[in-house]
Amino acid sequence: MSETSTPKKRVAFFDVDGTLLKSTIVHYYIYLRSAQMPFLLKYFWLIAFLPKTVYYLILDSISRTRFNRVFYRSYRGMDGVEVKALSAEMFETSLRPKIYAEAVSQIQEHKEDGTAVVLVTGSLDFIVQPIADYLGVDAVLAPQLREENGRFTGELTTVPLIGEEKAKAVRSYADQHEISLEESYAYGDSGSDLPMLECVGNPVAVNPGKKFRQKALASGWEIHEWL
Repeated sequence: MSETSTPKKRVAFFDVDGTLLKSTIVHYYIYLRSAQMPFLLKYFWLIAFLPKTVYYLILDSISRTRFNRVFYRSYRGMDGVEVKALSAEMFETSLRPKIYAEAVSQIQEHKEDGTAVVLVTGSLDFIVQPIADYLGVDAVLAPQLREENGRFTGELTTVPLIGEEKAKAVRSYADQHEISLEESYAYGDSGSDLPMLECVGNPVAVNPGKKFRQKALASGWEIHEWL
């Protein structure tokens, strides 16, 4: 008789920005950079920063991976310990109220049926960790900023987790933890999440835009509208 193999586990993989909560890597940076500025200085800093957003939007439309690399250079020279402490404060004051109640319920439902929950995001690890702790997830797959002498260099230690890189991270996690991707779930809100959704048996589109919605409908995927 052949040995019976141990059944593989399943995971619900969640994108973060736009899927679990309404925010972006730009919002995070603005908060962390300006949080300790006096009001007047913050006002002028924001005025100076706003024109850069046009450049970032254009760059994002061309290549989100390139946009992430360029944008994260804005953190160059910032104190690592200070920024990480501010990220915890940012979660309490700004991010927690933005988490979709339906996302919390969906995660709880997965936990109750024995499905592990993993966040997969292009946002920085120290920004996402308070969100992960609050939701009680099993793991976080997120990029890290390189540090030298306690300050960020502005360079990532890994490739940005965008597009196909998200799918690679999911497949690698599944291989390492004996996960059945066919039985697993993935939740995403945009085209950059497509490769991740396409590598699981149960893809879910969350608050999709027009093009992403068309793809989800054509593929017979679940669509969730979270407010």
